[in-house]
Amino acid sequence: MQIESPNILLIVVAAVVMVLYVFTNSAVLVWVERKVSAHIQRRPGPFEVGPFGLLQTAIDGLKLMAKQLIIPGKADKRLFMLAPVLSFVPPIAALLTVPFGKVVQVQNLDIGILFILSLAALNVLAILIAGWASANKYSLFGAVRSVAQNIAYEIPLLLSLLTAVLWMGTLNLGELVDAQGGFWFVFTPFGFVAFLIYFVTGMAETNRAPFDLPEAESELTAGFHTEYSGMGFGLFFLGEYTNMILVSAIATSLFLGGYNLPFVTLNGEGVLWELIRVLIFLAKAYFLIFVMIWMRWTFPRVRFDQLLNLCWKVLIPFSLVNLAAAAIWIKAVGG
Repeated sequence: MQIESPNILLIVVAAVVMVLYVFTNSAVLVWVERKVSAHIQRRPGPFEVGPFGLLQTAIDGLKLMAKQLIIPGKADKRLFMLAPVLSFVPPIAALLTVPFGKVVQVQNLDIGILFILSLAALNVLAILIAGWASANKYSLFGAVRSVAQNIAYEIPLLLSLLTAVLWMGTLNLGELVDAQGGFWFVFTPFGFVAFLIYFVTGMAETNRAPFDLPEAESELTAGFHTEYSGMGFGLFFLGEYTNMILVSAIATSLFLGGYNLPFVTLNGEGVLWELIRVLIFLAKAYFLIFVMIWMRWTFPRVRFDQLLNLCWKVLIPFSLVNLAAAAIWIKAVGG
């Protein structure tokens, strides 16, 4: 088997474009989250800086970049500065393997799911490093919480993805999307259960409320990033929103047919057809992000023991039974 060498120039250019997209995506999502939360709480939200408050996020970003990055005297300086980068860079690298369209995919890997999951696992390492290096008890508590809940929710998350991989017989994201042409995996009973489990654990993966326990403001000041200011805090902030689009992109690819419409296969060629496929993919991903925002401002934060009980006593058993049932069904019908 001949392995093609990657086009380094293409990857570098795509990485630059992806960084620009991540910054733009984060700015827009911050504005959307402020507006959605405001309407849920019956208030206007940002509306003075620019039309409909659109420039408020840009002004806040400039203020954040202008602030000084203060490093505590007892902190481990190298690890303290490494943690925000480790939180921000891996999700961008993972997005390079996501098939936004039939052509719009930088690197189509045969083990794309494993590659993404391996990079996503670095997020908890970044949080652990940040909490340990900050020499702050609240930061350390947040880091310990992150590791404990990561062990719990990663198991059902992986089992739910394994159900989709087993059903379609590939780890290649492009092939997973093509296998759902006309009929999405979520339309099957096994896919529906796996999707619900993945979405709940995906919210815990992104440290979003009601599972934002590593940074719980009411208990730990700001948790693992208590001591961070300026762009140190900004990179953690960007990493969170990048993880949101990554989690939603994986859900779209494995459960919602990617760039395919329900019961319709888009086989057209050309720029216009590819643009339609990309817009379909993004519409699904951003709808899931909207649901994440909606849930954050609707449900109260769960207690730490409630999250662990949910993962160990509910999600893991359900995901195991669902995986076993899917395997039996595949074996019974002959694959």
